[in-house]
Amino acid sequence: MPYTSLNSLSSYRYGFHKPEKYFYKSKKGLSEKTVEEISGIKNEPDWMREYRLKALKVFCKKKLPSWGGDLGKINFDDIYYYIKPTENKVSSWKDLPAEIKDTYDKIGIPEAEKKFLGGISAQYESEVVYKSIKKALSKKGVVFLDMDSGLREYASLVKEYFGTVVPMEDNKFAALNSAVWSGGSFIYVPKGVKVDLPLQAYFRINAANMGQFERTLIIADSGSFVHYVEGCTAPIYSTDSLHSAVVEIIVKKGARVRYSTIQNWSKNVYNLVTKRMRVEEEGIGEWVDGNIGSKLTMKYPSVYLVGKGARGEILSVAYAGKDAHQDAGGKVIHIAPFTTSKITSKSVSVDGGRTSYRGLVQVLPSALHSKTKVVCDALIIDSKSRSDTYPTMDIRTSKTQVEHEATVSRIGDEQLFYLQSRGLKKEEAEAMIVNGFIEPIVKELPLEYAVELNRLILLEMDGSVG
Repeated sequence: MPYTSLNSLSSYRYGFHKPEKYFYKSKKGLSEKTVEEISGIKNEPDWMREYRLKALKVFCKKKLPSWGGDLGKINFDDIYYYIKPTENKVSSWKDLPAEIKDTYDKIGIPEAEKKFLGGISAQYESEVVYKSIKKALSKKGVVFLDMDSGLREYASLVKEYFGTVVPMEDNKFAALNSAVWSGGSFIYVPKGVKVDLPLQAYFRINAANMGQFERTLIIADSGSFVHYVEGCTAPIYSTDSLHSAVVEIIVKKGARVRYSTIQNWSKNVYNLVTKRMRVEEEGIGEWVDGNIGSKLTMKYPSVYLVGKGARGEILSVAYAGKDAHQDAGGKVIHIAPFTTSKITSKSVSVDGGRTSYRGLVQVLPSALHSKTKVVCDALIIDSKSRSDTYPTMDIRTSKTQVEHEATVSRIGDEQLFYLQSRGLKKEEAEAMIVNGFIEPIVKELPLEYAVELNRLILLEMDGSVG
């Protein structure tokens, strides 16, 4: 996209919303009745209903985190925990209700599906309303379902792995998700199967005071590969909404999973997410995490390296504009020997926004001859903005290699002068510098998503710099 178009763009092009036309909408507030209602509507097995009710008790006992962003204004009694937008999901785009179809048409989902994707899932409020996967992948045994269908059709597999990577006791919001989860994706890739085209899920909140709690479980069997991409948007309301997802990924021996996110929630959404991979022998787990919007994001994709020779990489980019706090980063736990990891974090704060890198690298005594590297770079655009770094390195063996680099910088007058002398306006020069700063992360995305991430940065910067 040419930089000259910067000032012609609106600040948030996904802020529209549609009239509410729902098949079912629960009452506000969280209780045992709400949880049982969700489980009953979904016709779940007894073990899942009991799991939900147990998680609700854990949620009630757990305290809010005392670190990170300000969570004190979340009113859990003022949230709709379950909204069913349609009676059934569809596999043909034309069969969606007009208001939902129009929403996704504006976002560009049908075009993306035609050009770039091996499969797609579209979630609207609490339920997946559309699901499609290319026949060639189905013939290879690849399973790509919404989580509710996965529970029905692959009950034993879901029961075996559900809650094993992110247990309900992990944190207050993991417990909340475990109690009221709805939608999300279930993926199983058989041994040795490579899924060449990305699978994508897109999550949309439409209603005010909405809570979206998707649950995703990915199992990559030995020697397989899959790249999963998710995107998120929401309308702009004067009241707050809550997005609290849980993602669990199991990477078997010699398998590889890449999980890419472009999160662009509106400024009234709390984005509080728990994402974790367990990587077995010689496996590779990768997170590419882009955080642009939301009122507050607290998200730290994690990799547990449990098998010899396992590898993990986390690439994180956070952009915080006015009234936004991006508290992001990553965590890697080295458990097995000869494991390697790298965390690369890039953050940009502008117009009074705040970014925070929060990371953990832990190398246990059993992780002999492991290697880890952390690179954390922050760019502050103006004097109103803020950036913080909270790195933790917990190294419990001397037989390891540890590297850590960190920089904080401002856009220099010399850089601006040089670019302006080449004919660029100040805001165009600043946008170019920001895009160059995040380029190491962006280049790891599929082309069409890299273009979109750059576009979102330009949208956010419009009117806030210069």
